[in-house]
Amino acid sequence: METFRELSPLGQALIATAFTYLLTAIGASGVFFLKEVRQKLLDGMLGFAAGVMIAASYWSLLEPAIEMSERLGGPRWFAPLTGFVTGAIFLRLLDRILPHLHPGFPAQQTEGIKTRWRRTTLFFLAVTLHNIPEGLAVGVAFGALKEGIGSATLAGAVALALGIGIQNLPEGLAISMPLRREGLSRIKSFFYGQLSGIVEPVAGIIGVIAVSSSQAILPYALSFAAGAMIFIVVEELIPESQRNGNTDIATMGAVTGFAIMMVLDVGLG
Repeated sequence: METFRELSPLGQALIATAFTYLLTAIGASGVFFLKEVRQKLLDGMLGFAAGVMIAASYWSLLEPAIEMSERLGGPRWFAPLTGFVTGAIFLRLLDRILPHLHPGFPAQQTEGIKTRWRRTTLFFLAVTLHNIPEGLAVGVAFGALKEGIGSATLAGAVALALGIGIQNLPEGLAISMPLRREGLSRIKSFFYGQLSGIVEPVAGIIGVIAVSSSQAILPYALSFAAGAMIFIVVEELIPESQRNGNTDIATMGAVTGFAIMMVLDVGLG
């Protein structure tokens, strides 16, 4: 831990997001060992991921953003509100522009700019869109450490990476198994499942670089990541977890994910 503490925020974020990617790959590898996963379990996994992201959005991102905004002067709500709304709008724009198709949906429900790309490519882009705010959140959290402001702590940033990594484990399986059902080989299903997590280290590096330029941007960047994550939860994860009728399982998955992330953030942070 001491060696990790001595690294630069960029190095810490790179290791943390590599960890979250690795757990995505481990989860996706389940396609080699399982013939089928019940839809109830997949829906519970989606709900779990939603719960983790909701809790992380507040304790790991918005709470430090509010504290930093107060120290910088002006209304303590202005920077968090501006960043939060901007993050959601940014993901909305990506959602409208980037061609993607959620697993299990018919081809006519492809979102974004119309294209003739293959279904597997569209599935991959859908999950990549989901992982962008997760990597960005981890990067921003580690980038905020150099300012030494209150609730922006190394333990809190590690808790965020750990929570996102935990939810990436079942999420990787929830990606690769539907692709397998679409007729892809096990190798291709795993490949696309793990590849979706590659974007997290990239987004993490961008997050660190973005907040390194100025202390004043920190509360905006933290709340931006929170807004992007909440958009993904409400627009994608919760509706998908509920669409097959397994509402109670999906809801309890969300409660479990929220509770685990809350304990990690409050206990470690």
